[in-house]
Amino acid sequence: QVQPVESGGGLVQAGGSLRLSCAASGRMFSGYAMAWFRQAPGKEREIVAAISWSTGSTYYADSVKGRFTISRDNAKSTVYLQMNSLKPEDTAVYYCNVRTEPRWTWGQGTQVTVSS
Repeated sequence: QVQPVESGGGLVQAGGSLRLSCAASGRMFSGYAMAWFRQAPGKEREIVAAISWSTGSTYYADSVKGRFTISRDNAKSTVYLQMNSLKPEDTAVYYCNVRTEPRWTWGQGTQVTVSS
């Protein structure tokens, strides 16, 4: 089964930046629109950003628009999320997965904590 592996999280002060990475099995990565999701304590998992396979078109949730940038390197089977101007409300566990159902098995995610 395919399970993404997320990395790059950490503790950062408000206004800081982090870059998350997601690696997936090269065989299963091809052709899929990918997305980053996050889940804060006591809240449901929500989509943060997405990127298509071929054209690179992107989607951003209103809450991160203008601050986060999603990108992908298909040759490396890796998806990135550059997060700038971080806010305390961005604190969550961040996951990557295919954008639409049926999704792959969820990975462990990477914790992002933004202090005020």
